[in-house]
Amino acid sequence: MELFSDLPGDQGLPGQQRRLAMLAVMTATTMAVFDGSIINIALPQIARALAVPSDAVIWVANGYLLAVAMCLASCAALAKRVGFRTLFALGMTLFTLASLGCALSPSLAWLTSMRVLQGIGGAATLSIAPAILRTIFPQRLLGRILGIHALLIAASTAIAPLLGGSLLSALGWQWIFAINLPLGILGVTLALRTLPAAHDKINGRFDSPGAVLSAVAMAALILAADACTRRGAGAATSMTVLAYAATAVIAGMAFIWRQRRASDPLLPLAMFSSARFSMAALTSLVSFIGLASTFIALPMLFQNAYGYSAFEAALLLTPWPLGIILAAPSAGRLADRYLPAMLATTGLGVFVIGLTLLALLPFHPDAPVTFWQIGWRELICGIGFGIFQSPNNREMMASSSRAQSSHASAVLAIVRTFGQCLGTALVGVLLSVYTHPVGNHADNGLLGAAQSAHAVEVALWLAVATTCLALLMSAGRIRVASASG
Repeated sequence: MELFSDLPGDQGLPGQQRRLAMLAVMTATTMAVFDGSIINIALPQIARALAVPSDAVIWVANGYLLAVAMCLASCAALAKRVGFRTLFALGMTLFTLASLGCALSPSLAWLTSMRVLQGIGGAATLSIAPAILRTIFPQRLLGRILGIHALLIAASTAIAPLLGGSLLSALGWQWIFAINLPLGILGVTLALRTLPAAHDKINGRFDSPGAVLSAVAMAALILAADACTRRGAGAATSMTVLAYAATAVIAGMAFIWRQRRASDPLLPLAMFSSARFSMAALTSLVSFIGLASTFIALPMLFQNAYGYSAFEAALLLTPWPLGIILAAPSAGRLADRYLPAMLATTGLGVFVIGLTLLALLPFHPDAPVTFWQIGWRELICGIGFGIFQSPNNREMMASSSRAQSSHASAVLAIVRTFGQCLGTALVGVLLSVYTHPVGNHADNGLLGAAQSAHAVEVALWLAVATTCLALLMSAGRIRVASASG
């Protein structure tokens, strides 16, 4: 297989060692993605088993997401000090032990605490996974391996709800965490045996103020997005949302101020002086806003307007990751031979077409919409995003120096998280506006099918507009990428 072949002058690891190191990284990615996706379907059963309210058990999911978001930048900086192998192995070990703690949890407080520890471990691996792949693979194969990485994430996202449903029905909720134990042991063993030792470590002082400001900004952003999605149920007020948003903005501005003045910053802003890197990061951010808002809106359309069950709604979403699986590996291979910016722009064009077709679906609650009418539109979306994501990720990683690989990898994860939060908040605001207009309290927080469908329709058209903006940004960078080779 060419992915593990060796040519004179290749950087990275030899072929066989490269194969095992890749398996370690992919194992960690699978575990982190599964635990981020599989938990939602288990929340009702966890609430019943622990005898807690449904609104309290939501923190089993949010605690993990918060911990991941808060630690991404800090983990990337730590990787420069302790080395990729050490941080990766420690992150996987913590994730695996926390998974055992989750499976044995006797209470909600214990389970939530273990989920936070899982998130810290997951951040340690997710923040540097692309950087490790760049380190162990030669430059000529970078697009290909990032394409396979994107395929794995898509496949895990598609399989997680189905696997979670099977484990819940056959064994119980504890097993969605216990399944991580053999995977974690395998991943840690492979990481310690195959990942290269640290070679470019720095001994500078860790930027603790920057780490705190980064954590506060990301936490406030996640909480603001979560509050937006639950405003209609009375879980948060407008002032709460504004307070979280203001905190995120103030902490973010303070973080930038700190990074410009720190002698050894947590996230060197100099890396953004590369136009190719900055434009790829900005394009990724905007595209994930459109992606996230669509993924939040569609299940509401399927269940509230079309009358599908939660499990059927999950099945209706599977053509999307299937499209990514079909497109991402080929797009990654092509990105090693042709201009990644051109390929990414082409993918966004296909993505816009797919989103437009979804936005043209009938939104009446009594409209007969079949699986096939939805599925082929989602497939186009998935193919478009798969064509976009692998080349764009390659553009980001290749536009930064190898010494900055961990930071570039963290930025890749941060813009994805940031975009997903903004997309989620966008849909939350729309649902609040359309289903709970000022002065109308007749529904007492219950979403009417027609109102919900109208909110989803607007959300999808805004996703189209957002992705068109990303398309224009991506098209504008082609000349820059061509000029720089």
